[in-house]
Amino acid sequence: MTTVESQGRTAASPLRRALRSLSTILIVAGALLLVDAVLTVVWQEPLSAIYSRVEQSKLGKKLDDAPVLSSPAEQRALAALPDDARRIAFAARAYNRHAKAGEPVGRINIPKIGLERVIVQGTGTTDLRKGPGHYPSTPMPGAPGTIGIAGHRTTYGAPFRHVDALRKGDRITVRMPYATITYRVERLRIVPPTATWVVDRRSYDRLVLTACHPLYSAAKRIVVFAREVSAKATDRLR
Repeated sequence: MTTVESQGRTAASPLRRALRSLSTILIVAGALLLVDAVLTVVWQEPLSAIYSRVEQSKLGKKLDDAPVLSSPAEQRALAALPDDARRIAFAARAYNRHAKAGEPVGRINIPKIGLERVIVQGTGTTDLRKGPGHYPSTPMPGAPGTIGIAGHRTTYGAPFRHVDALRKGDRITVRMPYATITYRVERLRIVPPTATWVVDRRSYDRLVLTACHPLYSAAKRIVVFAREVSAKATDRLR
């Protein structure tokens, strides 16, 4: 072997090692992207799910310490009310006035689909990354009217991924600091994104859940309509 050939091979050796390392990195990156895509299709987007889980833990701790009423005047007004139904409605209205975007307001539980999540105030992009969001334009659970809650189906924990599995009679429970409110599903409906009528008030109190439909698309909305069947005041309201 000549000196020139030896020097050429020596110079090429680091280059070959670098190319092998680069190819390995690209293969691993491709495999990770494939795994991410598969998980997103069969379950939910994993990276945003981790973010949502961390946020939910923080929100849960903050919710446990959240005050029901924010002023002595509200507390005196509450004490003057004669029954739990009026106390719950009063607390819900007061709670809604003081709720801030992105902050925890309650918890939603749907046994049929294994859902237990902290609800935040607001339905903006940042709000829904943390969990299901309460429509600020609608009353808080426990107040008269139609309560609206929105949630993701494929990202950020995908809390509403399986709402399409709900059927008439399935139970939805919303636990607020001042009351536990129970609803029963009445029907599901697919509507365009412009169908704001879904949160219009009716002659009875109800809960409306909304999410994008179909999966991986924002072309339409799936809406779950549930009727309130009971509201029980918490010890913090008495």
